Amino acid sequence: MKTFPLNSTTYIPALGLGTWKLKGDECVSTVLKALEIGYRHIDTADAYENHQEVAQGIKQSGIKREEIFITTKVWHDEINEPNLNKSAKRFLEELQTDYLDLLLIHWPNKDIPITESLEELNILKQEGVIKAIGVSNFTIHHLQDALKTGIEVASNQVEFHPSLNQKELKNFCDQNKIVITAYSPLARGYDLELPVIKDLSQKYAKTPSQVILNWLVNKGIVAIPKSSSPQRLLENFQSLDWQIDSADIELIDTINENHRTVTPVFAEFDY
Repeated sequence: MKTFPLNSTTYIPALGLGTWKLKGDECVSTVLKALEIGYRHIDTADAYENHQEVAQGIKQSGIKREEIFITTKVWHDEINEPNLNKSAKRFLEELQTDYLDLLLIHWPNKDIPITESLEELNILKQEGVIKAIGVSNFTIHHLQDALKTGIEVASNQVEFHPSLNQKELKNFCDQNKIVITAYSPLARGYDLELPVIKDLSQKYAKTPSQVILNWLVNKGIVAIPKSSSPQRLLENFQSLDWQIDSADIELIDTINENHRTVTPVFAEFDY
């Protein structure tokens, strides 16, 4: 599996399993099946309320902890001191692990200073509780505020797909060595029906989802599609077994419709 460096010691697999809305036995079996297929990157969050099921799936797989990359996230109203530290320690218990590979601030919160949040995350990193520090749903302005602290922010997880190609954000992240992880990489199915994607699907004899995931990873973006279907899990995992042409990468780049699927009332996309 291709990886991208987050810092001098931590590498993130380019393709992972998203677990949003996966609960109970379905979550356990999906994580287990994904690991059996070959996935080594599991993305979860406190807000998903499935840490314990993710842990069960990992445990049942029999795969060594150090071979699996685990990302989780702290909810935006828990990113102050001392709640952030307490949350992280709870996550370790729920996920049955001694450390987290990547811990993210799930959403920015203008009522809690970013300096306070990142300093707490940095303490966790120094203690070995987490391997890398990240954020999610941060705009360029949010990232600028974060970078002023001098604390390394390794990743920004955002909605990113052909119909929401956040080019300026991607360029800014590249310039500052921040890896983007794309959630909802298929726009909840919307982008699978885009004419350009369907045409390229026929050209390469690949599924639309494989075209999109290949495009993302070739742009240096981590993708975490969610599916509980064994067939889709395998299909997504095989999306990197071929190479899309650079001209077709550029063609997909022209699609952008500013089509955002995740818009909670507390989002700060206009910051």
